[in-house]
Amino acid sequence: MTDVSFVSATRCHLGEGPLYCDRRDTLYWFDILEQRRYAYDFKSGIETFINLPEMASAMAVLNERYDVIFTESGLWLHEVGTGCWSPLCNIEPDDHETRSNDARVHPSGAMWLGTMGKHAQTGAGAIYHFRDGALTKLFNDITIPNSICFSPDGRTGYFTDTKAGHLNAVALDTETGMPDGEPRSIHDHSGFRGGLDGSVCDGRGDIWNAQWGASILQCYGPDGDVKSKFELPVTQPSCPAFVGGGKVAITSAYEGLDDIERASDPNAGRTMIVDLGVPERFEPRVVV
Repeated sequence: MTDVSFVSATRCHLGEGPLYCDRRDTLYWFDILEQRRYAYDFKSGIETFINLPEMASAMAVLNERYDVIFTESGLWLHEVGTGCWSPLCNIEPDDHETRSNDARVHPSGAMWLGTMGKHAQTGAGAIYHFRDGALTKLFNDITIPNSICFSPDGRTGYFTDTKAGHLNAVALDTETGMPDGEPRSIHDHSGFRGGLDGSVCDGRGDIWNAQWGASILQCYGPDGDVKSKFELPVTQPSCPAFVGGGKVAITSAYEGLDDIERASDPNAGRTMIVDLGVPERFEPRVVV
């Protein structure tokens, strides 16, 4: 098993959406079901959290004053110093059965956003593109959108529907982050243990995927070939994010585990750090 360290003893019901801000030297992540956002300051070693008004799963940094937080009702501006909230963009505001899930920022500053049913209803989700105040639906009929990430040059986007089990690639316009062609499957994970969950691209363009239910962080090349894998001390890892020094933070969850399963998975829900020793890439700032 891979040597790992843990950010804290906090166990998230459904940990997701890790994001590291190199300017603040701070790692953020969410507990979707408990409606909290956590923050760990690497300089001070102090962890804090804020309670959220609704379920949220991901964020992006706009500037030193504001973050953009992706919630079940859409995108919100969150003022760092005051904690004040203001609406930015509604997403499926009339559908109370869906929530936010996976999201990342393209090198152009565009944000891809995945929604899903609160009970993972088949085909209830979608993937959207947001940039310069405009929201565009990209893909329909998705059950659990995940693995949203982008090649370093911005020419390729990746995503999956965890239920379908295919890692997809699509050509992108580098200036806008919009698709420039149809998605194609580059890896078929159906029939294998666990599900494709969150992913991140490293500086070489390889894709690192957390595999829910399989205790694995697996690396794929841009062609979808498996290059390496790391075993993790949690059953349900959910999403990786680079934190510097070739290391990734990985969230996890104890969602759906009964008492016996939780006892045999004592780190379930904790956020860990794994040293991959590969060139890292930090998340770009979003353009609103």
